[in-house]
Amino acid sequence: MDVQQRIKQQVESHPVVLFMKGTPQLPQCGFSASVVEVLKACAVKELHTVNVLEDPDIRQGIKDFANWPTIPQLYVKGQFVGGADIIRELHQSGELQKLLTA
Repeated sequence: MDVQQRIKQQVESHPVVLFMKGTPQLPQCGFSASVVEVLKACAVKELHTVNVLEDPDIRQGIKDFANWPTIPQLYVKGQFVGGADIIRELHQSGELQKLLTA
């Protein structure tokens, strides 16, 4: 299975997927940490995370998959939502909570 297929499978197999640097318990960058905090504040129970630092193919592949140059990247119900800035904005406006519970 190639890297794009692996990413697609993860995105489609879990309701909420975060491609991040590190883990929720030990984020390896401030942007990843901030998205984890936002998701905690939204009480996301089924968060699947992928540590891109563990797999260079995934680290580059996820950028190609979404045509988005940065990490973290959040997917909800198979759809790309955005990176750290977009997630914070959606959270502040209340839109992220709606998206997560829809």
